[in-house]
Amino acid sequence: MADIAVIFHWRPADMAGMDLDELFAWRALAVDRWNAMNRAED
Repeated sequence: MADIAVIFHWRPADMAGMDLDELFAWRALAVDRWNAMNRAED
């Protein structure tokens, strides 16, 4: 949940109603966004 909160600025209460599958899907999107924002330039 911390990964999602940091990237999307969501509170724990915003995610409390999500099931694990939904949380894992949002976490994957958060990781993708983190990687895109922090990609090393060539």
